[in-house]
Amino acid sequence: MNSKGSFYITQIKQLQDRIFERLLSEKGLAINGAQERILSVLWQKDNLTISEISRETSLAKNTVSIVVNGMVTKKILQRNCNPDNRRQTIISLTDYAKSIQKECEAVSQQMSEIFYKEFTKEEQLLFENYLTRILEALIKAEHVKN
Repeated sequence: MNSKGSFYITQIKQLQDRIFERLLSEKGLAINGAQERILSVLWQKDNLTISEISRETSLAKNTVSIVVNGMVTKKILQRNCNPDNRRQTIISLTDYAKSIQKECEAVSQQMSEIFYKEFTKEEQLLFENYLTRILEALIKAEHVKN
């Protein structure tokens, strides 16, 4: 069977990223999609390591490190030493990051409305179930040793 699922997912991701960043920009938010994903994780639970953020966002650790470096420079995030383990760095929200949460969540809501405009609630739930199954399969495949 010739499947185009992964091709469509790639196209959707590219379009979604461009639209999402445009919406962020229209709100005057000087962040990009990867930065927003990291912020979303930290808004749910602040004070995480790079590894924890990587796991929660599915971004590679080196990508998270690079993005976090830029966010620290822009004073969106801050780095602190873990008082219980001096070798470990904790990434935390700044007051600025906390202040833009509601605006970013509004943009995320806009994206959801765009995504599901042509779906019934039942179709949305079914689709998300399929996406969850694909994500779980990919997570398992990533951890398989060759």
